[in-house]
Amino acid sequence: MNIRTHAQIALMLLCGAASLAAHAQADEARAKKIVGGVCFVCHGAEGESSSEVFPRLAGQHWEYTAKQLENFKSGKRKSTAMADMVAKLTPDEMVALGKYFEKQTVPVESAKDPGLAAVGKYIYHNGNKFSGLAACASCHGAEAKGTTALPRLAGQYADYIATQLQQFNKRERTNDNAVMHAIVSKMTPLEMVAVAEYLSGK
Repeated sequence: MNIRTHAQIALMLLCGAASLAAHAQADEARAKKIVGGVCFVCHGAEGESSSEVFPRLAGQHWEYTAKQLENFKSGKRKSTAMADMVAKLTPDEMVALGKYFEKQTVPVESAKDPGLAAVGKYIYHNGNKFSGLAACASCHGAEAKGTTALPRLAGQYADYIATQLQQFNKRERTNDNAVMHAIVSKMTPLEMVAVAEYLSGK
């Protein structure tokens, strides 16, 4: 391979990288426009959320966020409000939104009830051997940062997490439910709110 061929390959790689960078910038600009037009009302301009009723999206894995948006659109996850919001989103826009929110800084706050959070910390990391409840950390990780397939829980609002656990238990949450139904069926109301309180302060 001669010097000219090397130079041509290098130029192609540079052009490809520049094209990808431009595409990423366009996606982020589109995501910001969507957030500024719709999402910010409930979830905040940077995913910080305006109320404990709505989940914080900052720092969430983009794959998970994109999946939830698709599930809302398809009806796999039920929510009349969200179904309306995502009705016109394309798959590319869902990915762009996920990547935008993932880049945002996760708010850090102390748990409001340290005693309750202490109970939640034990349950999260150890489960409950008397009821057969598995440790949450076994799936969501010791730092509660999740994976591309499982949500980041660290720093999420306690009320939102507790509500989701209750919805899984009542079979009102209609996606991501195969494992979670089995888990929450062994949780007491106290364990649900305690784990939620602990996670809110991580």
